[in-house]
Amino acid sequence: MSAGTYAPEPGAAPLGRMIGAQTALETRMLLRNGEQLLLTVIIPSLLLVLFSTVDIIDTGGGKSVDFLAPGILALAVMSTAFTGQAIATGFERRYGVLKRLGASPLPRWALMTSKTLAVLVTEVLQVVLLAVIAYALGWSPHGNPLAVLLLLVLGTAAFSGLGLLMAGTLKAEATLAAANLVFLLLLVGGGVIVPMGKFPGGVQNALGLLPVSALSDGLREVLQHGASMPWGDAGILAVWAVLGLGAAAKFFRWE
Repeated sequence: MSAGTYAPEPGAAPLGRMIGAQTALETRMLLRNGEQLLLTVIIPSLLLVLFSTVDIIDTGGGKSVDFLAPGILALAVMSTAFTGQAIATGFERRYGVLKRLGASPLPRWALMTSKTLAVLVTEVLQVVLLAVIAYALGWSPHGNPLAVLLLLVLGTAAFSGLGLLMAGTLKAEATLAAANLVFLLLLVGGGVIVPMGKFPGGVQNALGLLPVSALSDGLREVLQHGASMPWGDAGILAVWAVLGLGAAAKFFRWE
């Protein structure tokens, strides 16, 4: 074998391939984590089945599942894009994983893109699973699928920005506690399971500005009432997305 047969060309892989590989890794890490699965799959599924089959909360006229399914979809987005991502990223930052990845050929913006794509992949699996469960419980959705898709994307952007902001500014332990606390508070007060009409007028108006309230109400308007596009809720989500992602980009600390 003559000399020069092997001609190594060290260098970074194409950017698209790097993002794809990192996205696949991030997705596997999300799906292998027991706490992540509890937040993203088990809790939303159990809540959907429990409150759809047991008359615990008055959800108004019609079938309970028609009211609950859109709210549970909003909860699933929040659990993945905000709670799960904040906790995972916070501990990656604490253990120096992000610092080391930041020194790799993968640009930092591409790393965050990979994390966002992994969130979207996980959400697709969540939506499919929850839709199957809801249909089995007698769900009858209406409305424009494109409006639902737009709301889910805006909600993902809003929660992702807020999750990255928390993970990039607080200590990992504080992120763990705060993210779980916010999850529980918004589960109760975000219009996910308890109708917003159950709260006093002033409180109701304030809660309606929260991203999970806007997402659940928007999805409910489309899927339950057949609205074409709830622009007010979409606008609230867009504002949260811009503020959250902008603040995360500015204040995120890699170490």
